[in-house]
Amino acid sequence: MIVLYIILLAIVQGITEFLPVSSFGHLCFVQNILGMEHGPGVLMEVMLHLGTLVAVFMTFQKDIRRLAVESIEMFMDVIGNANLYIHNRRTGDELHYAKIISNIYRKFAVLLMVSMIPTMFLGYTARRLVAMSAASKLLPGVGILITGIILLVIDLSQVGGTKAAKDASFSNAMWIGICQGLSVFPGFSRSGMTISAGLMSGFSRTFAVKYSYILSIPAIIGALIMELGQFGSADMTVGLGFSYVFGMIIAAVVGSLAIRACLRLVHNGKFRFFAYYCFIAGIIALIANFA
Repeated sequence: MIVLYIILLAIVQGITEFLPVSSFGHLCFVQNILGMEHGPGVLMEVMLHLGTLVAVFMTFQKDIRRLAVESIEMFMDVIGNANLYIHNRRTGDELHYAKIISNIYRKFAVLLMVSMIPTMFLGYTARRLVAMSAASKLLPGVGILITGIILLVIDLSQVGGTKAAKDASFSNAMWIGICQGLSVFPGFSRSGMTISAGLMSGFSRTFAVKYSYILSIPAIIGALIMELGQFGSADMTVGLGFSYVFGMIIAAVVGSLAIRACLRLVHNGKFRFFAYYCFIAGIIALIANFA
C-alpha cells in the first residue's frame, strides 16, 4: 500500500511543482487526508522534489551547463587574483587582475549565489518547525490561501519589467532568496513566491520564471544533503528507502511530461487563475481540517 501512496504523491509532485500552487502543501494535504505517515523528517518530500529537478535540468540544460562552466572559471579567476595579489605585494609589480564578473552568465551565477544565502539560513534554522508544520492539517491550507492572495495581488497590480541578469541587482537576488526560504513551509509555493518576488523586482516574465526554476536546484540539493542522514535512522527500512527512490523516478517522469505545458501557462497565463485555484484548494483543506 505504501508504494501506491508514494506513486500518488509523486504524480501530485510532478504536476504541481511547476505551477505556483505549492507542491509541498499539496503533498502534506494528501498525506494528512489519507492518514499517511510523514516518515523520517521531510525526506520523502525532498526525494520527490529531486525527481522533478531532472525535468528542470532537461529544460534548462544549456543555461545550467553554461552557469556551471562560468562558476568554475570564476573560482579559478579568484584563485588567480589571490596569487597575483601576493605576487604584487612581494615584487612591487602592478600586474592587472582578471575581471571576475565579465559576462551575463557570470552575473547570473553570482545572483543565484546571493539568493542562496538567505535560503540556506532560513531553511536550516526552520527545519524542525517545517517538519512539525507538515504534520498539521491546518497550516498547509492557510499557506495555500496566502499564496493565492499573493498571486492575485501580483496579477492585479501588473508588476514586472524588462530586467534580465545584466540589469538585476544583488538586493533583488537577496529578496528572492528570502522569499524562497519562507516557502519551505507547507502551503507557500516556492515558484509562486520567487516568481512574484522577481516580478516585483522588475524582472521580465521570462527571466523571472527561468530564475525561479534554476534557483530551485541548489536549494533542493542542499535540503537533500541535510536529509540524507535520515536513511540511516531507526524509522527507515530498506523497503521504504527503495519506495522513496521509486517515487523520485515517477516524479521525474511526470515532471518531464508536464514541465513544458506548465512553463507555457506560467509565462502566458494569468496568475489570477492560479490564485483562484489556491483559494479553492485552501478552503477545501480548511474544511477537511474542521470536518
